[in-house]
Amino acid sequence: MPAFSNANFHIVNTAEWTARASLLGDGEVVLAGLWGEADCVRMAVRSGANGAIDVLTLPCPDRHFPSVARHHLPAMRLERAITDLFGLKPEGTPDPRPWLDHGQWGVRHPLAHNPQTDFEAAAYSFLPSVGESLHQIPVGPVHAGIIEPGHFRITANGETVVRLEQRLGYVHKGIEALMAGATLEQGAKLAGRVSGDSTAAYALAFARAAESACGMEAPQRANYLRALIAELERIANHFGDIGAICNDASFPLIQAHCMILREDVLRALDSCFGHRFARDRIAPGGMTADLDDRGGSLLRRLVSEARRKFARIVEVYDQTASLQDRTVGAGIVKPGLARRFGAGGYVGRASGHAFDTRKALPYPPYDSLPFEMPLLDEGDVNARVWIRIREAEQSMLLIERILDSLPRGPVFLELSPRAGEALSLVEGFRGDILVYLRLNAQGRIARCHFRDPSWFQWPLLEAAIEGNIVADFPLCNKSFNCSYSGHDV
Repeated sequence: MPAFSNANFHIVNTAEWTARASLLGDGEVVLAGLWGEADCVRMAVRSGANGAIDVLTLPCPDRHFPSVARHHLPAMRLERAITDLFGLKPEGTPDPRPWLDHGQWGVRHPLAHNPQTDFEAAAYSFLPSVGESLHQIPVGPVHAGIIEPGHFRITANGETVVRLEQRLGYVHKGIEALMAGATLEQGAKLAGRVSGDSTAAYALAFARAAESACGMEAPQRANYLRALIAELERIANHFGDIGAICNDASFPLIQAHCMILREDVLRALDSCFGHRFARDRIAPGGMTADLDDRGGSLLRRLVSEARRKFARIVEVYDQTASLQDRTVGAGIVKPGLARRFGAGGYVGRASGHAFDTRKALPYPPYDSLPFEMPLLDEGDVNARVWIRIREAEQSMLLIERILDSLPRGPVFLELSPRAGEALSLVEGFRGDILVYLRLNAQGRIARCHFRDPSWFQWPLLEAAIEGNIVADFPLCNKSFNCSYSGHDV
């Protein structure tokens, strides 16, 4: 039983695999995920904004599979990761270079049946740029401040960016390998640590997949509390990102006030659920913590105060000409490109891609909670800021509605682990998070795959920065705020 009723699992042959891959890219059929196992590859595709999700499994007895990227470029990095981890080769791929493997693991294809231990790591080649008066600017992987590592190779003509190429994989944690053989309890802890700023969203996606695989539903009160935590996580991140974007546009005053709001949210989470990020509070079966009346009153006061203070911050942002000069027209993602990549979250919705899992594939309690999905089509830094602003406002409304309708009852039901397979899709603050989970006969994890929204957003940053000045790279990068850690599981 899938984690939502419109997911279908199929075993296909190479002709069926290629036929489905050839349909991707027009916005009507969207690539939701592509991942490997030791002896097969799997592809999740979504039909339309509210359509069914099909999970296709292609056995790979000869350790090859037809390249999806040959038809649909957003699959390219996913295919490169499959080759790095499992040694499965995409036939006809436009880019055979490694992606996650930097030659430092001491082994090649670590998740294959027979990993290679005798190998020589090849030098990594960045794509060439041809033209007069071009120079390269390497950025990272080590950055100033507390930030995860990632390398950005900028090719510029004077101050104008001609090409940006990313190289990630520096924080690969091997979580999917650690998942194999783990109990659901252990898996839930690992899931909550895939990307620290989305711990609630990842824990929720894993819990829903686990419950579906075990054929049970979490208690109604637990579903409301999960959504409450998810919305608090959403506004904490949006507050922080809005401030950081303004800081990169040389307006630190807004960042100072936004960070105060973010801190207020994190302290409220700590007071209500015992952890600033609500880590390990969402678990398969429900919740490991409940909300008492005191906590409910605290959250109502938090929303009231945050709404008042945030309105003033938004007013300052909107009326500051120097900010608008930096954000309006910078880092544009064209709507057609966002649709082609199936970009979720504020990156996609700022470029006209109207997809929010809470709306399109609603899960409890969002199937009974009204809210609006903000949408713009300018696709620039300013649009991504405004999507965040409107989403934060909607999240504050949702928090109040959840508190108004919070049902009584238990918050946890014990699971009976069993063999099963499930897929779940949950809306994190960056966009849709996918979890595929398969349990063996003992109820332990046979395979668990995580797909962060950043997989389909990082490539768009390369397109967005082209033609901008070098000094706008930090601003554009922060307006995306893709996850390094969530990308490198």
